Amino acid sequence: MTNPLFDALFAPLAGRETPLLILPDAAPIRGDAFLKRVLQMAQALVALGLQPGDRLALQVAKSPDAFALYGASVATGVVLLPLNPAYEPAELGYFVQDSDAALLLADDPAADGLRGALPGRRVLGIGAFAAMAGGKSGSVAPVARQTKDLAALLYTSGTTGRSKGAMLSHGNLLSNAQVLADLWRFTPADVLLHALPIFHTHGLFVAGNVALLSGAAMIWLPGFQAEQVLALLPQATAMMGVPTFYTRLLDAPGLTRAATAQMRLFVSGSAPLLAETHAEFEHRTGHAILERYGMTETNMSTSNPYDGARRAGTVGMALPGVEVAITDPATGVALPVGEAGMIELRGPNVFPGYWNMPDKTAQDLRANGFFITGDLGRFDEQGYLQIVGRLKDLIISGGMNIYPKELELLLDDASGVLESAVIGVPHPDFGEAVVAVLVPIPGQVPDVAAIAKGLRGQVARFKQPKAMVVRDALPRNAMGKVRKELLRAEYGGMFAAAVGPSTT
Repeated sequence: MTNPLFDALFAPLAGRETPLLILPDAAPIRGDAFLKRVLQMAQALVALGLQPGDRLALQVAKSPDAFALYGASVATGVVLLPLNPAYEPAELGYFVQDSDAALLLADDPAADGLRGALPGRRVLGIGAFAAMAGGKSGSVAPVARQTKDLAALLYTSGTTGRSKGAMLSHGNLLSNAQVLADLWRFTPADVLLHALPIFHTHGLFVAGNVALLSGAAMIWLPGFQAEQVLALLPQATAMMGVPTFYTRLLDAPGLTRAATAQMRLFVSGSAPLLAETHAEFEHRTGHAILERYGMTETNMSTSNPYDGARRAGTVGMALPGVEVAITDPATGVALPVGEAGMIELRGPNVFPGYWNMPDKTAQDLRANGFFITGDLGRFDEQGYLQIVGRLKDLIISGGMNIYPKELELLLDDASGVLESAVIGVPHPDFGEAVVAVLVPIPGQVPDVAAIAKGLRGQVARFKQPKAMVVRDALPRNAMGKVRKELLRAEYGGMFAAAVGPSTT
């Protein structure tokens, strides 16, 4: 019996005496030791009664054990549901209930009030689970899996309706890792500086899988701190990050050609990289950042070349085995080179559909296998793809997806607010910043400071507006729909000079 994803990513760690995870404040974790931990955790999941196909929700801080749980889920055939630790219990409840998770592992369920927020659900602290796993032998055989079997369930926001659970198969993850490891020239000699979160496709399935598949080591950081990253760059050969990483590195005087002399590759994704950031980084370091394009539903689909021009403002060309089409959003008819339209994708990286949403799956996945992304783009004469906008009203700030309607519903209920519109505007650090536009109830003045404070206990910090503005009315078209493009044009330059949260 075989388990293709486990066999490719984790089984090769057997007998590996070299480090897999290099920790800043602890001894490195060898490959063989990490594999044992994976198998111990797999035994613990089985002992708790989890079966192949069951969903395991994981809301914990980034750690070696959290990463090992990914391997354990692959080994047992359990479907991993990684969740942002910043989510509040009310938000978390939707994901756990909708996925019908058999178990939620959390950092401190009692302190976080999770058990009370999830009545009838099985919740266990990661510390207790880790202790349980530590008593296991690690002698367990991975269950048989096929490439079509689900490996993960990642929830992604849209512009209307509830969050959608994107189903990712073993084949989706393995095929993408194989293409990227080859395209970006990863080998066992590489050391990847890993400062990304692992509840997200980028950190877990791009960075993590590529390193595992290629036999590379990873400098495993709990998060991104510019000075720490600069100090560790001489020990690394590659780094994957979001645009925020690069803008913050550029703010540090220690970012020089000497500091990056050992590096061979910097990759950026999850949000648009400003052309100015690309140019300044290359000027300071001599390295051209490689920007690529992907989404939760498709993993990675395009990339600037390893050899050849990495063009600022573009996300490169289609990956081997992936088809990218630009179509008329209204008709689905293919458009000529240079004309902007809907980006559609087809390939082994494309997900099979949304969890328990057959109608939405049928709406977004064509019968011919193409996925309608909701993003707008155009190809130039050299075959480079440029993202020009999003048909869906989605904000991506610091690499994180934000659903405006969720915030608008909360803001509309705030004291003194008649209605609201939430938009994303360019931000030099986060790619986009959330701005809330509020219309007051006649005769009242909304207390924006109080409204901002009220949001803190209801939504994760990354979703909270970086600015609030009050105006008499929202611009609308003849059908009464709010014209958010006018709001983005009006407020689009508000973060051009100063960077940082503000509420006005």
